[in-house]
Amino acid sequence: MSARTVGVVMNGVTGRMGYRQHLVRSVLAINAEGGVTLSDGGRALLKPVLVGRSELKLRELAKQHEIADWTTDLSAALADPSNPIYFDAQVTHARVASVTKAIEAGKHVYIEKPTAETVEDAVSLAKAAKSAGVKNGVVQDKLFLPGLLKLKRLVDGGFFGRILSVRGEFGYWVFEGDWQEAQRPSWNYRAEDGGGIILDMFPHWAYVLETLFGRIEAVTAKAVTHIPERVDETGGTYAATADDAAYGLFELAGGVIAQINSSWCVRVNRDELVEFQVDGTEGSAVAGLRNCRVQHRSATPKPVWNPDLPASEPFRRQWQEVPDNGEFHNGFKTQWELFVRHVLEDAPFPYDLAAGARGVRIAEAGLLSSAEGRRIEMSSIGTEEGEL
Repeated sequence: MSARTVGVVMNGVTGRMGYRQHLVRSVLAINAEGGVTLSDGGRALLKPVLVGRSELKLRELAKQHEIADWTTDLSAALADPSNPIYFDAQVTHARVASVTKAIEAGKHVYIEKPTAETVEDAVSLAKAAKSAGVKNGVVQDKLFLPGLLKLKRLVDGGFFGRILSVRGEFGYWVFEGDWQEAQRPSWNYRAEDGGGIILDMFPHWAYVLETLFGRIEAVTAKAVTHIPERVDETGGTYAATADDAAYGLFELAGGVIAQINSSWCVRVNRDELVEFQVDGTEGSAVAGLRNCRVQHRSATPKPVWNPDLPASEPFRRQWQEVPDNGEFHNGFKTQWELFVRHVLEDAPFPYDLAAGARGVRIAEAGLLSSAEGRRIEMSSIGTEEGEL
């Protein structure tokens, strides 16, 4: 059976995330493997059409990866009927206008999170896609991490008994840009450009928490700008106006309490860049990007607190590693394959723009909580996205 070709307009792939994870490790990797496998045994190859503002960057990228189609004219790319899918990985503040244009052109849209800077815009995008009858999706890559897939396996199998709490630690030190180059673009630290760690990371924590543990009912957060001045890509000093660290408390349905620290101003003293500890009445687990360790109730030691003596118990060695029991693929690539099947044969894809709007709403609640110094009940700030 011959493979069919599906054109994908890819906007924002000259940026770090759009290039590495979506173009190289997803779309091009899918093609290198022969395309997306469909339910009838056929294959779908993806024809990327690169879109951006810099003709120079696009030309170099296209030449490097032998990609035939690129343009700085988004309207022209959207006008081509051979391109049924639009993907957006631009900076957040540019996303709504471009995605709206793609929806109006009748394209199925798949976009990075956050889907917008405000709940109002995020809901508007979801409603527009629904009204236009186009398939739509938002990237929720953390759900496909091997460590979290193992964690979900434990949750689904009832390993924890009644889940009590979730503790998350995420982040690393992002250099200020003076004596060492920053690992993240400067716009991330300017609120006026859509930057800020709450807007960046709380949508992630929203879908992780709600998929694995329960709906978020209340948020209490503190957003902080620890580093007030940074150096941009041109060597110029600028004021960091966005939060670079956030300390969040999420109250979930069923009484589960989740605490997650997110920071670009923390040095890593843990096994992975993100770790979640889940404690339940029957057992506990610590999951990272790839690994997951457990300690069952029957094997839980009884530590004794004695600050006058050095600790003698090998606490970390008292945990058991959860086996892979399967092959794990790049989470971005896996979700791309799911979305292509969703477009071509209506396969299930629950990660739609309505889900993306929910993530933005959680971020907005975190920012409001920090600004006003109070606990925010989700029911108190509107439920419009629930009507989608």
